[in-house]
Amino acid sequence: MELKNNMKTRIKELRAKFNLTQDDLANKIKVRRETILFIENGKYNPSLKLAKKIANAFNEKIDDVFIFEQEELENE
Repeated sequence: MELKNNMKTRIKELRAKFNLTQDDLANKIKVRRETILFIENGKYNPSLKLAKKIANAFNEKIDDVFIFEQEELENE
């Protein structure tokens, strides 16, 4: 049995709550807007340091911004 790790984020939801654009958040944590876009779309997993910066920007814990799920994959 193989496990696949899926990560979901609440960044988009939290940006809306704080009325921040992707560009606003990117400037606040000193990354490119595309980085935020890729993280939101699940195309990039941030480093722990970056995840902490994002969580701090929203005054949240990392686990409250990033949700990790494990999915079992069937071996063929």
